[in-house]
Amino acid sequence: MNIFIALLPALFWGVLPVVVTRAGGKPIQQIIGTTAGTFLVSLIFLGIYHPHISATAFLFSFISGAFWAFGQINQYKAFAVIGVSRAMPISTGLQLASTSLLGVLAFGEWPATVTRYIGLLAVTIIIVGIILTTWQQKKNQTPVNIKKGLSILLISTIGYLGFSAFPRMAGVSGWEAFMPQAVGMFSAALIMASLSRQTPLMRPATARNLLSGVIFAFAAFSYLISAQRNGIATGFTLSQMNVVIATLLSIWLLGERKTPKEMAYVVTGLLFVAGGGVMIGLLSA
Repeated sequence: MNIFIALLPALFWGVLPVVVTRAGGKPIQQIIGTTAGTFLVSLIFLGIYHPHISATAFLFSFISGAFWAFGQINQYKAFAVIGVSRAMPISTGLQLASTSLLGVLAFGEWPATVTRYIGLLAVTIIIVGIILTTWQQKKNQTPVNIKKGLSILLISTIGYLGFSAFPRMAGVSGWEAFMPQAVGMFSAALIMASLSRQTPLMRPATARNLLSGVIFAFAAFSYLISAQRNGIATGFTLSQMNVVIATLLSIWLLGERKTPKEMAYVVTGLLFVAGGGVMIGLLSA
């Protein structure tokens, strides 16, 4: 039962990119819908569980959520440029590698020399996996601008790093952070919407993307339960298997066509990214 719960975040986060793409709209409309849906679910969560949230926890979690919204809108932009099947392995790999390096440099993780060598090997495996998933066959008639997509995803990684780092700085638990993060996400999305001079709240695509927010909220909520029952290392590692689900679903359901050789590279790259993620999870145990 605990393993099933541990796989739920991977399922929800894996389905999320496909649902967002199917819902349509511009990235600014997608992020408004996603964050609004997450915020609504967080209010229900608050009413049921009544977690104690200190002022410090609220502030750091709010900033964390704002960073996530910045990272997520750039991930949505990357979906439009290079497709979900290429963007997700790159994004997941960058998150795993950068979060691990941040943990070592800022939070003193992996103190033993041997552990650091194994960690460096895991990061290298992830990078190799990213490269494999982005390989394009020359005869492909629809070349993709990988460099542009990669630059967007590098920017998005800054947002995801902030999302992970700020609660850890203040020692905030996931139960405390959930609602303030949702407030930060929605607030940042509204600010980005105002700066873009669009009216996403009035567009049908925004309403359709409310489902994306509900899915994200269920992913986050199930991850909190998984981390409590299985430990953070196991819970985080298994949650990152969402990259396999998202990539394969996007190829099958979104029509992101691959040649047989490209598909072989994608599957091999996914195994590398997943394997590196498992190694990092075991190091954190």
